[in-house]
Parts: sequence; C-alpha cells; structure tokens
Amino acid sequence: MSFSYESFLRALMKGKGLELFMAQRIALITGGGKRIGAATASLLMDNDWFVFIHVRTSVSEAEEIIHAYEQKHASKAPAEIIQADLNSDEELTALIKTIISHEQVKSGGGLHALIHNASIYNSQDYESVTLESLRLNNRLHIEVPFLLTQGLLTPLKAGQGCVIGMVDTSLGRAWKGLSHYTASKAGLRQLMINLAGDLAPDIRVNCVAPGAIIAADWENEHFASIVEKVPLGRAGEPADVAQAILFLVESTYLSGQILSVDGGWSVSP
Repeated sequence: MSFSYESFLRALMKGKGLELFMAQRIALITGGGKRIGAATASLLMDNDWFVFIHVRTSVSEAEEIIHAYEQKHASKAPAEIIQADLNSDEELTALIKTIISHEQVKSGGGLHALIHNASIYNSQDYESVTLESLRLNNRLHIEVPFLLTQGLLTPLKAGQGCVIGMVDTSLGRAWKGLSHYTASKAGLRQLMINLAGDLAPDIRVNCVAPGAIIAADWENEHFASIVEKVPLGRAGEPADVAQAILFLVESTYLSGQILSVDGGWSVSP
C-alpha cells in the first residue's frame, strides 16, 4: 500500500506510525458514477484507496465500476455506493451523517480526500436562463461543496485530508450560452482558494480544471474548434483528469493550487 513518507514520519514520532502504515486511505467522490468521477474512483481503488462513490441516479454505472475492479483484481472492491440527491437539504445532511458514522471512516483515521465532482452542464441563451436553472448551478457548484466540506471537517481534519474542487478553464473567457454555468464554476474556484487559507494547516484544498475532455452532445462543433487550438493536438481522456486528482491528493505540500488538465490550451495564443 502506498502512503506519504512525510506523514508516516510525523505519525511515527507521535507513536502512531504502525496504525498509519496499516490504515487504508478513504475518499468521497460526488458524482462518481460516470465519466471523470468513474475514472477517478477506479484509479484511487487501484492505488489502494477505499472510495465512497456518490451517485444520484447512476447506480448501475457505479456497480459496473465495482464489478470491473473485482474482475481485474479478483478481490472485493474497496468501495461503497452512496445514493443521494444533492439538491435536497435532507439527503445532503443524510450523506454527511453516513460518512461521519461509517465504520470505515471511524476505524480508518478519518476522511483523506473529498472530491467535489458532481456537476451540471448545459447550454442556454442568456435571455432564456431561468432562476431555477441559475439556482441549480449555484446549488451544485457552490452550496453543496461549501456545506459538504463544512459538514465533513471533523473526519477531514482527523485524516489530514485534501479537498479537490472540479472547476474548468472558462475563467476570464466569454462562453456563449454558458453564463449560468461559468459563473457558478468561478464561484467554486474562489471558494476552494479561500478554503485553502481557512482550513490550513489541517486540510489541503486544491482545484483541477479540465479542458477539452468530453464533449456534450450539443457542443460537438465547439468542442472540435477547441481541440484544434490544443498544443498537444488532441482531446484528453477522463483518465488524464483522474491522474491529476491522484497527484494532488497524494502531494502533501500542495495547497491553494489550480491544476489545468487541458493539453496546454490555457497558455496557447
């Protein structure tokens, strides 16, 4: 099992080295049943993490992640599916309580990574954006990460954990038909940067900003035009983003950073 050498030495000096060496790191991924969330869950499990895979409706997809792991490793997957509608205050509260009271968290020394991946992404002309749509974007991209992080502070501190906010590369650019989305993602970016200061030194907080990774059905033409400008000459894969997330959760001296996974697009002319 891999582990942070620095963390091991600190714990060893406190007389807790053996427990840390044997403990399995634990992560919660919201929206973990599909695409980037699924790739991240699989990669973390492959690297000896126990993963809470949160889904709203993608239960069968999450079950497939677990099945694929068990077929690959011929052993029980270190994962559990948790279903909750994050737009419901009651279900969000229940999710927090489930994590806090879970035996895996209590016996494993806390929560070691919280990955805010759940998202909504659609295009609407500015004139047609409804208050309901605006509030849903703000709910999923700002309110839920704020409240979920706040609610899980105790296990995160116990695990000297890391929080990851999934933002994007839209900051400072005008994206037609996406004002409701980009505004809320900018809010998430600033929330994460602020929490990097508020929660230090107990909890590290970083962001991952994917570029051209997966095209929605309605944006194929726009997506293709972006890929043409990517210096690496191709679109990325969910696995590329998962690798960046793994790097951040295992890098114990990184906090307040925004890691763009965009093939160099953000610095291209």
